[in-house]
This record gives sequence, C-alpha cells and structure tokens, in this order.
Amino acid sequence: MEYRPLGKTGLTVSVAGLGCGGNSRLGLGRGASADDCVAVVRTAVDLGVNFLDTAEAYGSEEIVGAAVRHYDRDRLVISTKALFRGGGETAETVTRRVEAALQRLGLDYVDIFHFHGVHPEAYEHHRDVLAPALVKLKEQGKVRHIGITETGPRDPEQKMLARAILETPWEVVMLAYSLMNQGARQRIFPETQRRGIGTLLMFVVRNIFSNAAYRRDIFAKLVEQGQLDASILSRGDPLEFLISEGGAQSITDAAYRYARHEQGADVILFGTGNKAHVADNVASILRPPLAPQSIERLHASFGHLTGVGLDLPGRVKTA
Repeated sequence: MEYRPLGKTGLTVSVAGLGCGGNSRLGLGRGASADDCVAVVRTAVDLGVNFLDTAEAYGSEEIVGAAVRHYDRDRLVISTKALFRGGGETAETVTRRVEAALQRLGLDYVDIFHFHGVHPEAYEHHRDVLAPALVKLKEQGKVRHIGITETGPRDPEQKMLARAILETPWEVVMLAYSLMNQGARQRIFPETQRRGIGTLLMFVVRNIFSNAAYRRDIFAKLVEQGQLDASILSRGDPLEFLISEGGAQSITDAAYRYARHEQGADVILFGTGNKAHVADNVASILRPPLAPQSIERLHASFGHLTGVGLDLPGRVKTA
C-alpha cells in the first residue's frame, strides 16, 4: 500500500480508501450478513487500507465499528457523515447526530466528520449555523477534523465546493471526479493544494465504466446533445483506447489509475461487497499512471464535459 498526507490534517492515509456506501454498502445492498460485511472491511484493512468512509445514510456505521475492533485504533482513519436536509437544524442537532454516530461506531472519536451532500443553496446554513457545533466537538476531541462533501449529481458544476474551499472550517472535502468528469482539475484541485485541504475522490468508477451497454447509451446521448462529435462512435467503444494504447487491464482499471495519479488527489474511494473485488480495486489504484498520450487524449476529448457518469446508487441496472 502507498500512503500520503491528507492535506494539512496531520493524518497519513492510504491512497485507496474503502467507501462503505454506494450500491454495495459492503454487501448490505444485496442482503449479505453482518459477518460477511465485516469480512469485507477486514480484507481491505489487511491489504493496507487504513481509510474507511461511512455515513449515517449508508447504514454501515455499525459494520465499520464491529470491524475496527479487531485493530489498533491508531492505525485507522475513520470518516463518517450526516445529512442535514432543511434549514431548521441547529447546532444542538449536529451534536446529537455526532454523538449518535459515535455510539453506532462504538468509538470515542472519529477522525473526520463531514456534512454530507451539501447543496449550494444550503451551504451558508451549514457554514454559519451548523459548523460551529463541529468546531466545539473538535475542541472536545470527539471530531478530529471537519469535512464537507458535495452532491455531485445535483451540483455537477461544483458550485458549493468552489466556495467552501476558500473558507473555514473545512479541512477535508469529498468530491466527484473521474476520467469523464474532470471539472475538478480546474475548479477544485489547484485551490485545495494551495490551502492544504485534504481530498477524497468519489464517483471514480460508476456504471459508465463497468457497464458497456450503459456506456454506449451515454455516448450516444452526448453525441445527440452536441457535446461530442459523432466520429467518436465510428470505431466502437470510445474508451477502448485506454486498454489498447494506455496499458490498462480494463476500463475500470483505467478509471482508478487515472484518478489516483491526478495532481491533488489524496484518497481514491472504492466500494464493494465482495472480498475478491477488494483486492482487484486496490491493485488497480496501486498500478502506475496510464500512458501519457492516453491521458492527453482523455483531457482533449472529454475535459469539457460536466457531470457525466454521476449516476446515483440504484438508478442504473448493470449488465
């Protein structure tokens, strides 16, 4: 495993991070037993993954808590999140939600607590009304660092994060980034690097990379909308060059490697409910960069696109 600093937090994190949500939710999404889900987490940790990201909304905090009891707590970086939908929540609400998360996890503190999926219109309420509670919890040692995550499908232009990375108290951000959704290269990463804000990358691999039929449909729609030239469909799969020329073992392998080696990327999140897939995903994230000419082609061909491939969990049936 490779490790790196998470911004200026002082945390050292594995470049591969286990995301405990998405379609799989460690296996909960397909009805796996709690023991099987715990085994997925332990498989990742035994491979050197020390970053675990969960959330109240995922329903997997108890699973993570059960899994981490097998390890030295100081070895692990545990991140969780809570959604605050309306404008009526108060600082007291935040405190209760954090306390509840700690109880589900069975921990005295979390390394990062995020406001989850914050819409641009709700940002000021989170910053001005809710965030002071996290600052107090940090002072109490219950939250080590304060984070905020975007709602990629509902904010594809990353308007919320573009504001947040210029302001306090955010130390870590979670954002959508992939080889078909490259906007953060200009919008986010230059500033997070300047300010030492840690970055957690989600939506790195989605159905557009793992489902060939869905990928064909998406590219056909992009051509129909005038976002891509029709010639891109003339030679079959428009991403096949990543295997034939880029040195990737598969398109999902290419997607992980592209994100992993982007300047400004700290942790690449992957999700699965299958122990064998844990090893496959980690292996992809640890492989070398794609061929330079393939990366240049990705930037030239798709760098102008916004919000492509940001399907929400359960919205697309995979082949």
